[in-house]
Amino acid sequence: MLDDKSIMSKYDANNMYDLIYGLPEQLKEAFDISESFINQLKLENIKNIVISGMGGSAIGGDLVKTAVENNLKIAVIVNRGYKLPGFVDKETLVIASSYSGNTEETLSSYEDAKKRNANIIVITTGGKLKERALEDNIPVITIPSGLPPRAAIGYSFVPIYRVIEKLFVTEGESIETLFDFLKEVREDFAKEVPRGQNKAKALAEKIFGKLPLIYGTQGLTEAVAARWKGQLNENSKHPAFYNVFPELNHNEIMGFEGEGNLLKKFVVIVLRMPEEHERIDKRIKITKDLIRDKIAYFEEIWPKGENALQRLFYHIMLGDFVSYYLALLNEKDPMEIDFINTLKQRMG
Repeated sequence: MLDDKSIMSKYDANNMYDLIYGLPEQLKEAFDISESFINQLKLENIKNIVISGMGGSAIGGDLVKTAVENNLKIAVIVNRGYKLPGFVDKETLVIASSYSGNTEETLSSYEDAKKRNANIIVITTGGKLKERALEDNIPVITIPSGLPPRAAIGYSFVPIYRVIEKLFVTEGESIETLFDFLKEVREDFAKEVPRGQNKAKALAEKIFGKLPLIYGTQGLTEAVAARWKGQLNENSKHPAFYNVFPELNHNEIMGFEGEGNLLKKFVVIVLRMPEEHERIDKRIKITKDLIRDKIAYFEEIWPKGENALQRLFYHIMLGDFVSYYLALLNEKDPMEIDFINTLKQRMG
């Protein structure tokens, strides 16, 4: 089925495939947009950073935190909600990120940041957030509109990454190596590659009709595991859950002593990284030994890439393609999000 191009045209009339395939170009465009903004930016006496957003915008912040945290001397947190943490003050940089510019939680946290005299930067396509920021003389990075927020991960990630990297990171990995690397990676998962040679299609088939548990590693692939879960939910219309090592070994592991027929519906996918602590590696091996015969399928995915940033986005791109192919297997439009739209309407 996944090698039948007519199936793609039937269920993907709005071309989600092109948005997933075009991630390298989106990252490059986001980089170019960010550069002119950063060169004019001046911030002093910043002691902590809060990235405030929801959904795809928040995931962009999570990925930035993962990418820069080891090279930062100040704390970075991602805030999902209406209010900011109590420590936020004039020595805090608050990055308010909302793709639409109308996310109610982010608008609320923006007003909270103003009341606390925090330093603020806004990343958005427009909406109320941009209007308020311009009225308040707050710096705005305007990114291209017209995409589902989950398909705008490049625009959500790069501006935050470049601001923090430019102002607060003394050493790190250049993002510019990422663009050409992902152009090569996507050819492994492209629709023209048959299912027998296409890891994304093969994983989608393993997940189809099952309940996926996406496991990451704290500080390395936790944000990517959350991204996989969200993409399977939104694109594939498929229930999915995520957790991280080592935390899951202190609680969730006991769930696998549960009812046998239920467990046979589970697929566990572990997103690996060579930077893992040796004790994490041991935990994953023991966990696999304990549960693999109880569940439908267990897979460890090791990424390609010469540095951590490349490996991080290898996992992201693979997960996006898996979610796309699973949508086709589920006979769903990967662009449609009716439940979310209905919920927003009822919230008023």
